[in-house]
Amino acid sequence: MSILVSVASFCDALLKATLQQAVAQAQEPQDLHFAVVDQSPASFVEITDADVYPARLSLVKIDPLHARGPCWARAIAMSFYRQEDWFFQIDSHMAFDPHWDQQLVIAAIQIVNRYGHAAISSYPSPFLLEDGLAVPKPTTEGALVHVLAPGLQFPPDHRFLRFEAHPLATHRPVSGFHLGAGCLFAPGVITQCLPYDPHFYFHGEEQAYALRLFSHGWSIWHIPKLPIYHLYNEKPDDTDAASPRRLLHWDKAIDEHRRVKWWDLEQASRKRFDALIENKLPGVFGLGSYFDLADYAQFSGIDYRSRQIHTKAFLTSPREPTPRAR
Repeated sequence: MSILVSVASFCDALLKATLQQAVAQAQEPQDLHFAVVDQSPASFVEITDADVYPARLSLVKIDPLHARGPCWARAIAMSFYRQEDWFFQIDSHMAFDPHWDQQLVIAAIQIVNRYGHAAISSYPSPFLLEDGLAVPKPTTEGALVHVLAPGLQFPPDHRFLRFEAHPLATHRPVSGFHLGAGCLFAPGVITQCLPYDPHFYFHGEEQAYALRLFSHGWSIWHIPKLPIYHLYNEKPDDTDAASPRRLLHWDKAIDEHRRVKWWDLEQASRKRFDALIENKLPGVFGLGSYFDLADYAQFSGIDYRSRQIHTKAFLTSPREPTPRAR
C-alpha cells in the first residue's frame, strides 16, 4: 500500500526530524514517497535521499522570499503524485506512533468500503520536545472532533471561521464537517479529483477544501487513537530554546523584503473564498454538484451564504454521516 506523503515546510528546523521519524516509525517505510516543498534559506540543513531511506524523496527547494503561502506549497507537493494508493498531507513538525502507516490504511479502508470516497483528518494531539526528543501528549484515546470555537460568529468583513478539535470518548470513527490541513489521509485519487488550490493563502484553506470535498460527495472522518502528533506554535513570543518558535510566512523579518506582501495574498484569498461560496469558481477548483451549500448547512450547522450558524456547529457529538458517494 504505497503512500504519497506531502510535506510543505517553511523555515522549519524540525523538517528533517519529522521525515526521519515518519520513516523510523512506519511499518512499511519502503512504500512511502515523500513530496517535500522546503521553503528555507541556504543556511538550513539540506534534506537528502539518505534522510528518508528506504523511502523515496521528491524535493523542491524554494527561497522563502519567493514563497506564496502553505496552499501554494501543498499544491506543488500534491503534483508529485505517481499513482500511489494513498495520500497523506502533513506539516513539517510532526511525530508518529509505531506503525502509523498501517493504522491509517486499515482505518481508511474500513471507512471507504462502507461510505465511498472519504478522508481521515483532524487537528492532532500535541507533542513536546523534551531533551531534544519528540514526546507525544495524547489528549484522548477517542476521536478529536472538529467544531466551531464557542460563541463564534461570522466576522463582518470575511467568512473565515475558527475551528477547534474537542475530544469525544468513542471507539468508532466519527463523521465530521471540517478538516485539518496538516493531517489529511485519503485514497490517492484525491489528488486527481480534488487538487489543492494554489490561489488560497492560509486563512480559509481548510474551510475551502472541506466544502469542495463535501460538495463532490466525499466524507470527512475523525478516528480514535489518531497515530499522529503536532508541535503547536502557541506563543508568538516563545523563546524557549528547547522548543523554539517557528518562523511564519507572514513574519515581518521576511515579508518586508518581498514584492508581494502576505496581506496582499490574504486579501486575494478572502476574495477567492467568496467566489467559491458564490459558486463562481469554474473547473476543478470549484464546488461539486453532488451536494450544495444548503446540504452542507443542514449537515454542519454552518450556512456560509447567509452567515448563519446553528447550535449543532458547536456540539461535540456523533452525527449521521452523509450518504454514500456515487
